[in-house]
Amino acid sequence: MSKNIAVIGLGYVGLPLAVEFGKNRSVIGFDINASRINELRARHDTTLEVSKDELAAADQLAFTSNPTDLAAASIYIVTVPTPIDTHKRPDLTPLLKATEMVGSVLKRGDIVIYESTVYPGATEEDCVPVLEHVSGLTFNVDFFAGYSPERINPGDKAHRLPNICKVTSGSTPKVAEEVDQLYASIITAGTYKAESIRIAEAAKVIENTQRDLNIALVNELAMIFNKMGIDTDSVLKAAGTKWNFLPFKPGLVGGHCIGVDPYYLTHKAEAIGYHPQIILAGRRINDGMGAYVASQLVKAMLKRRLQVDGARVLILGLTFKENCPDLRNTRVVDVVAELQDYGVHVDVHDPWVNATDVQKKYGLPLTATPEPNSYDGVILSLAHDSYRQAGANTLRGFGRPHHVFFDLKSIFAQDESDFRL
Repeated sequence: MSKNIAVIGLGYVGLPLAVEFGKNRSVIGFDINASRINELRARHDTTLEVSKDELAAADQLAFTSNPTDLAAASIYIVTVPTPIDTHKRPDLTPLLKATEMVGSVLKRGDIVIYESTVYPGATEEDCVPVLEHVSGLTFNVDFFAGYSPERINPGDKAHRLPNICKVTSGSTPKVAEEVDQLYASIITAGTYKAESIRIAEAAKVIENTQRDLNIALVNELAMIFNKMGIDTDSVLKAAGTKWNFLPFKPGLVGGHCIGVDPYYLTHKAEAIGYHPQIILAGRRINDGMGAYVASQLVKAMLKRRLQVDGARVLILGLTFKENCPDLRNTRVVDVVAELQDYGVHVDVHDPWVNATDVQKKYGLPLTATPEPNSYDGVILSLAHDSYRQAGANTLRGFGRPHHVFFDLKSIFAQDESDFRL
């Protein structure tokens, strides 16, 4: 008889996981947000990661916001956010709160698996002591732990949970095998059993650190080529003809992973006496891209003798990536803030997001329908399909006769915009 599973946290990571397991075995889907539970019971997912039909197919999945319901499970999978604070330090509060809740219902023989991105050692050094304290049980005697890092890519309909290889690990060889077999039951792409929990934690955190550094490199190249008067996208296309050239593009770096995870690794490194150089240098470049984008637009406006103070600028796209409603850690807000410091009036448009959510999260009003011939500057910050399909001429139609059109993502041909990143 298979063990009951509880998935704690039903966001972009937890919900697809709960749904896959819920197709074949009993699963408790838990979230502290009661309104989220209500919408899922109505088979509606506002993240758009799971369809109504997929929710219906998970006929053994039950949703709840009542922590006492978790007691019916024997395997707990924690998928809560692991953000950073305003000082760019790891904030384990959601993770530790979820751990306390699991500890309150933990029983002998239970397994607690973490999927949230953390620094190496967090599961055994930060979470396990909480489980022991709250439950009164002994680690690796009464209960066990596992770690299997999430690899969800929001908005990606090609790379879904079942067809992404899953790294797994456990606190003992026997538990590691059980955890691996558990995930192997839903992951068609296969699993990879890491030698320890710390190795699995480290693997996850360097995946996004590597990507962050590669993007930082092309962002710095973009700044260099801009000073040289060379189009960066053209350079990257030419360089990309070599078989081993990596296809990264410049841009704003936000989201729940890439702009956050490197700080977990650097925090741990500094705690043990090593001060990272390259990782933090890359972070400084990427964190500064919002200000750079704003400054480039202002320079272009001044060259056209456009008054900056009091000017109107339209930003097209607010989410952290194209074709999804995910607003987490979007760095478009940095561009907005920087332009406002110049005295610019900024309007933001994004067909993927809810205006109430934007106002609540960032305090920004959303422009539902931008007025044609109204803006001194237009920044195309995201490659949403709707913007691609509209075409450069339509988007430029929002600008006044002498406006500046900044195609940040190089969506259109070079001659269809005034400049690109």
